[in-house]
Parts: sequence; structure tokens; C-alpha cells
Amino acid sequence: MPNINDKTYDPSPAYSVAFLGLGVMGYPMAGHLARAGHQVAVYNRTATKSIAWCEEFAGASSQLGTHSHAATPRETVQNADIVFCCVGNDADLRSVVLGADGAFAGMKPGAIFVDHTTASADVARELSAVAQTRGLQFIDAPVSGGQAGAQNGMLTVMCGGDATAFEAVKPVAMAFSRAFTLLGDSGSGQLAKMVNQICIAGLVQGLSEAVAFGQRAGLDMNQVLDVIGKGAAQSWQLDNRGKTMVADKFDFGFAVDWMRKDLGLVLDEAKRNGARLPVTALVDQFYADVQLMGGNRWDTSSLIKRLK
Repeated sequence: MPNINDKTYDPSPAYSVAFLGLGVMGYPMAGHLARAGHQVAVYNRTATKSIAWCEEFAGASSQLGTHSHAATPRETVQNADIVFCCVGNDADLRSVVLGADGAFAGMKPGAIFVDHTTASADVARELSAVAQTRGLQFIDAPVSGGQAGAQNGMLTVMCGGDATAFEAVKPVAMAFSRAFTLLGDSGSGQLAKMVNQICIAGLVQGLSEAVAFGQRAGLDMNQVLDVIGKGAAQSWQLDNRGKTMVADKFDFGFAVDWMRKDLGLVLDEAKRNGARLPVTALVDQFYADVQLMGGNRWDTSSLIKRLK
């Protein structure tokens, strides 16, 4: 097998990889790696999901052998050249990376850990430093595109870390990415994801107010969205969430609970760096209102429910 740390390697060969965390994002992301011909070992806290994943992708076996699952992160990653991870938060990430059964304890020297969790920049820098002491490399690589992006292999990935490790990982990660971009040192990917969430918070609130206003005014809002979607008001949120907001449908997409977790990271970072985020702080509280309405698992576009 070629050395993945060699910039001249051919990106076409299959690699032995691991994927930790088979949630709504990780499950299809790992599947794209299997379909691309890589040998994939998977781990999930609920083992039945790992078993189900191996059964589903048994027909996409790599030239290197069949896919597998293991009981701990340490066992899962032992043969992996690259370890991908997508879990819930900082605490979840530390639990699968550190400790006697964590991934770092089982990874072979020179292997690369790629973290797709939306987490803090601090934990990215912390784990990168620990990885270096163990002869490993760490890339923080949060994603944007949601469940649909993961299923369609069209995620936008924001990365921080060593350039050589990034270049080694990129051809493999393009199995589930539309863009995979290095933005700076460790933590830069997480900071870029915070920028992304700030943008989304303001856009969704603006769209909510627009739809609610138009409905109060008696307009055919589906028709209005078709019209303004061809002008300066066009956005991904308008294209993908405008009409579902009109239809009062929110049982899909990125959950309010996860958005509040992300905005908490944003606001904590803003306290440290002095950024002023009045709109973001306000929208975070609006999402708290949605949670009180029972909308913890509703899509983030459910902000409009406060206005009806």
C-alpha cells in the first residue's frame, strides 16, 4: 500500500480506513467510503447500528477485504491509515479519542485522525497536540450540508491542521464531499463552521419573518418565494426551506437542539475573541423558545413557529 503521507501518491488506490460514529451524518459518509472501494471498519456506541452498516455495505467490499466493526474505538482503528469521526460534541469526541479504549491508543504511527464533529476550536487544538505526542496527525474538519449532503456525498468540509496531512486525506474524503478545504492551523475548521452557523442563524430568522409577514398580508407565499428566489433574496435556506415553512413542516433536517449546541460554541468563542454578535445571541434565545414549544427535534426552520 502507498504511503498516504507521500504527496506524490496516486489517490485511486483503496485504503484501510475507520469511521467512528454512525449517526445521521456518519452512517452515509462511511457508506460513500465503502462505495469508493476503501476497506472500512466502523464503530458506534450502539453496536446494532455498526452491525446493520456492515450488512448494508457488504456488497461494496474493498479489494483489501471485507468491512468490519469492533467493540471499542481502539480495536476499530488498529489497521486504519485514516480515521474519520463524526459524533455529537466535545465530550463525545474526547470519549472516543482518549483513554485506554480510545482511538489514539490504537492508531498506528503516522495515521491521520479526521474529526467531522462540530466541536470547539479548543478541543481541536487539544487533540491535535495530543496526537503529535503520539506520532499521529489530527485534522479538524466540520461539515456543512446536513443529512441530505451526507446522503448525496455533497458535503462542504472546512479543515484545520497540517497541510501535508490534509493533502493525504483529501482524495479519500472527496468520496462524500463537494468541497474539502484547508483554512489554516488546528481549530481553523471549527472556527469556519462557527462563521457558517452565524450566517444560517440570521438567514433563517429573516426568512421566517418574511414568510410570516407575507402570509399575514394575504400573499400566495409559494408564488412569492418562486419570484424572489430569482433575485437578491435567493439563498439555500429560501430554496430548500421556504416552502416547507409555508406548509408548516419541520419533521426533518438539522435539529434545533443541535443548532443550540452550535450557537453555544459560537457565543463562547465570541466571549473569548471579543466579537459582537447581537443577532446571533437573539436568535439563540428564539431557538430556546422553540425548545419550550416542544420543538427540540424540529428542523431549524421552525423559528417561524414563534411568529404564528
